[in-house]
Amino acid sequence: MSDAHDPASTSTPADDDFEPVDVFGEAEEMDLRPGADNCYKCTSCDTSCPVAEVDDDFPGPKFQGPEQWRLKRKEDEGVDPSITSCSNCMRCDNACPSSVPLSQMHNTARGEYVDEQMEKLSREYVRNRILSNYGLLARLGSKVPRLTNFVMGLGVTKAFNERVLGITAEREFPEFAEQTFRSWWADRGGAKVESDEKRIAYFHGDYSNFNTPEVAKAMVRVFESFGYEVAVPEQRCSGTPMFANGMLDDARRAARFNVRTFAELVDEGYDIVCTCTSCSMALRQEYPELFDFEGTAEVAANTYEAVEYLRIYEDLQGAVAESDVEYPDLAYHAPCHARNQGLDRQAVELFRELEGVEVEDVGESCSGISGTYGWKEEKYDTSMKIGEEMFEHMESASGGEGMTECPTCAMQMEHGTGYEIHHPMQVLEEALV
Repeated sequence: MSDAHDPASTSTPADDDFEPVDVFGEAEEMDLRPGADNCYKCTSCDTSCPVAEVDDDFPGPKFQGPEQWRLKRKEDEGVDPSITSCSNCMRCDNACPSSVPLSQMHNTARGEYVDEQMEKLSREYVRNRILSNYGLLARLGSKVPRLTNFVMGLGVTKAFNERVLGITAEREFPEFAEQTFRSWWADRGGAKVESDEKRIAYFHGDYSNFNTPEVAKAMVRVFESFGYEVAVPEQRCSGTPMFANGMLDDARRAARFNVRTFAELVDEGYDIVCTCTSCSMALRQEYPELFDFEGTAEVAANTYEAVEYLRIYEDLQGAVAESDVEYPDLAYHAPCHARNQGLDRQAVELFRELEGVEVEDVGESCSGISGTYGWKEEKYDTSMKIGEEMFEHMESASGGEGMTECPTCAMQMEHGTGYEIHHPMQVLEEALV
């Protein structure tokens, strides 16, 4: 963190809402009793769970967390298979009045279930491993984007994916861009602004690199317009899809690489900025909850979502109020992982005074896709049932297009309504750059 951006002098929404809970202590093995003992069975987490709301067979986050821990330790039983039905939306964390680390318990239980109880040659394991490591296949597919897009769009490919791998044929595979963001970044010669005081390291994630580089480009141009030097270091997936699928060894490798790379930049005075709220959530919360690499705490403490960062350190509201755009009215959905960081209203508040576009919040419902969850053949119907409320609110909103910070929420919004979906940074680029 640079001297100009002293964390002691500034409080973010996430600072007020979240403090990592140390439930491991000095023990060599994970011990979740401190979190479990704080649970007094109020069921606030169960009533907040979007999966439990539509799936009567899902026991809910209270069972998945503290009750399952007590059962497992007392009776020496394995992890209940229903842990794989948790979508990792993490809403239960916010709902709990006792600060029980529910999502941390779910992540560890899911990891143990995959390691010890899931057959490694099963269709479910192979499918989940593929979905979790999207970046590996994306590196190959992006080499020949037109061919990849054509093949993945074929009906025979969708049928194969569903019957053999269990990846639903109902969804359109996201298209690869003609040029990745990192390729564009290299072609432009890297950063166009140099600064000793205003420096950010961009965590773009796989999706903005391979599929929506226009979001990443908008982020770079907006931050450079405020005088920031932007660094784009080598990086791996944030690990969010790996956490959600219990692939903790994969997540650990990705996290270790990211922490090492970004901790070095933090030491040089850079702050970390993400354009995906699931990425910022992983670096801020899941890394310090699950890992203790050197630099993990520093990375977590200096990670921000892009709009959040500019609202803290720049007069972004004033700049937007003085601008105007020709832009379609937008139905805005706040991702669950934005809500968990206290960022659910920021886009609506920011664009409220922007002339030329109306942004309407479509409510508190979950989109239902939850990353890889809605891509699984057996979870597709549940995903769509969860998303019904959001679809209805979008269609009743004045705007005929949508906006969100989460790429997979954008997939679900487009899938359920047919709307074109934008990222807040694209609107900011139009208004300010």
